[in-house]
Amino acid sequence: MTETATLERQVDAPPPPESPPLLAIRGIRKAFPGVVALDGVSFTLKAGTVHALMGENGAGKSTLMKIIAGVYIPDQGQILLNGRPVELRSPIDALQQGIAMIHQELNLMPHMTVAENVWITREPCNRFGLVDHQELRLRTEELFERLHIDIDPLAEIQTLSVASRQMVEIAKAVSWNSDVLIMDEPTSALTDKEVSHLFRIIRTLREQGKGIIYITHKMNELFEIADEFSVFRDGKYIATCAASDVTRDDIIRMMVGREITQMFPKETVPIGEVVLSVRNLTLDGVFHDVSFDIRAGEILGLAGLVGSGRSNVAETLFGVTPASSGSITIRGQQMVIDKPAKAMAAGMAFLTEDRKDTGCFLCLDIQDNMDLAVLNNRYVNKLGFVQSAALAKDCIEMARRLRVKTPGMHEVIQNLSGGNQQKVLVGRWLLTNPSILILDEPTRGIDVGAKAEIHRLVSELAGQGVAILMISSEMPEVLGMSDRVAVMHEGRITGILDRKDADQVSVMSLAAK
Repeated sequence: MTETATLERQVDAPPPPESPPLLAIRGIRKAFPGVVALDGVSFTLKAGTVHALMGENGAGKSTLMKIIAGVYIPDQGQILLNGRPVELRSPIDALQQGIAMIHQELNLMPHMTVAENVWITREPCNRFGLVDHQELRLRTEELFERLHIDIDPLAEIQTLSVASRQMVEIAKAVSWNSDVLIMDEPTSALTDKEVSHLFRIIRTLREQGKGIIYITHKMNELFEIADEFSVFRDGKYIATCAASDVTRDDIIRMMVGREITQMFPKETVPIGEVVLSVRNLTLDGVFHDVSFDIRAGEILGLAGLVGSGRSNVAETLFGVTPASSGSITIRGQQMVIDKPAKAMAAGMAFLTEDRKDTGCFLCLDIQDNMDLAVLNNRYVNKLGFVQSAALAKDCIEMARRLRVKTPGMHEVIQNLSGGNQQKVLVGRWLLTNPSILILDEPTRGIDVGAKAEIHRLVSELAGQGVAILMISSEMPEVLGMSDRVAVMHEGRITGILDRKDADQVSVMSLAAK
């Protein structure tokens, strides 16, 4: 054969086949009673990439992740790992196949040590079949050194901050040496410094060829860490785009199917008399000499780094943890609020930070969760009977107003997405018609469409004369919604800024004082 013929054959030869993706989802369908959560969904994850999964609450993201993690079994469709079909019938199946998931709600054993949590079910044993605690500690130290995590392996989980627990959960997932790592809202309780640390870990894993599925509602994070985006809406796959090819507005438009023109619809409303006055409020060992006023129609933002004492102040105002000293005055009357019932009787409502532990009753349905705060209110007649029809009607209207995605009011709340659970809790307190509303992280874990709706609702309430204290870790939310911003650092208020004087630099300088 001539040299020319050989060259022609080389030119005509087909290119070598591409290697299959690390993970491929094909035509997945999953239905629950009364609702189709996923409808013919497809998704592809490449090795060595961070793939952001986007969508409103109820879009199907969490359901798909639980299918990939073996928590749910799909009704139809196929899962392929490296081109090979697999059946994942339990989380252990998924872990053994190289798939690990870090859940939004942490699943650690509070009374066990950090090391015991990381290696649970895989503990090293000595020749007598007993757990080798020294080897357990050494393995954990080696893992933490590799991830640059500074946490004592022998510390009990219950003694750690939420942020430290999140890092333990991440280390636990990495310890399985999984090829596919699913992160669901991993930065919800992390400071900016800890987020940067997490991103270093993610980049290291990406360089090792791992595939990472990343779910968050914080847009600024996504453009920093994601290589690709996939968007879901109402249980259907919409599109996949390279991060370099789309803008924030493009993503929002695909997620919600409409334009969102104003994320922070702050309106100028009349500011009335002082409704809540706090002077030198102290909870020994937690916060000290906290003083501020909130007027009717005013939104006072409470900012500060994680651990600054913001949530503790809110809990003390509502009587969850009674103050050691100081005074609380409501509409000119000084009050001792040592239990939530007194706070509610004074017209106060409190949306807590942690919907799982202190908000939702997960085994109850939506109706029962929403009406809990008003069962001794206007819905009880003089004979002590609950006016069930009127109560149910108002709960249904509140769910419609907040766009809670559910097949019905008798759906168990733990079956809802985290964002829809949050909407139910917001509805619970709005039913009480409060004059003072304390919101602790009101939009944590909620998609951009729902955030805009809740922000609009908060502005409406301010327009109706409600005095609002809003705690948030998201700086744009604090700056966009507040009339004034109070900033905390290590248990003390370091400054209160008017809206016109508040910007990210001024707030952070007070928060890190």
